[in-house]
Amino acid sequence: MRISFFAVTLAAPLLAAASHAQASSVQASSVQAPLVLASQATPELAAAVAAPGRSEGDTKLDDSRKPAELLSFMGLEKGDTVLDIFAGGGYYSEIMGAAVGPDGSVTAVNPPQFVSSEAAKTKWAGIASRQSNVTMVPSQLPDYEAERDSIDFAMLHLIYHDFYWESEQFKFERMDPAVALANLYAGMKPGGIIAVVDHVGRAGDTRAIVEKTHRIDPATVKADFAKAGFVLDAESDMFANPADDLDKNVFAPELRGKTDRFVMRFRKPG
Repeated sequence: MRISFFAVTLAAPLLAAASHAQASSVQASSVQAPLVLASQATPELAAAVAAPGRSEGDTKLDDSRKPAELLSFMGLEKGDTVLDIFAGGGYYSEIMGAAVGPDGSVTAVNPPQFVSSEAAKTKWAGIASRQSNVTMVPSQLPDYEAERDSIDFAMLHLIYHDFYWESEQFKFERMDPAVALANLYAGMKPGGIIAVVDHVGRAGDTRAIVEKTHRIDPATVKADFAKAGFVLDAESDMFANPADDLDKNVFAPELRGKTDRFVMRFRKPG
């Protein structure tokens, strides 16, 4: 069981009375979390990144993503039960599977339409063969509900903005971020960590900004998580890039891996 060494009492569970949740949101959002510089990787996490068999496409991303340093900062621990939300090709799922070891597990959730190709199936089969504690679950994000109080660590890497995205082309229906975060809150253990990394966006109409750039205002993320009952533990500037043009879409070839990204560590009180 995770030891909560950042114990806080700023917010009550989301499922408490609505008035209590609103009061907690105001209190949590008024707290300035400490800014922590890039963490040094623990030997265990460095070993997880160096584990043999990872795809060449994934290892090429290591320099820009700094996975061992990021997961060290976030506090991933051996034996954790992990939820990797919208896990994509499993970049972090595989690393976290190696890091938590045989006493831990990783559930990777992906919308079915993004993992239906033969290439995606082959990729995930390879991950499962190397890390048997990793399971990929095809599910639309609003439909997935983890068992209550079961998750130690949840990863949202470059995907929280997609909670505001919708696309007829990609069969990605409009979501209510509050509902998705309520499900996440219910599934997290007290003291559980939520790791959030995303592309910095401008303030304004969040859905319009996401549609144009696939970015999100960090203040929106903080407010959403505070309203859901989570507490912001700390932030890191390890991916800060003041030269990034926030009006450009993150998929522009010259920006891949170079965007200004925020790093936030949230925790469920308890």
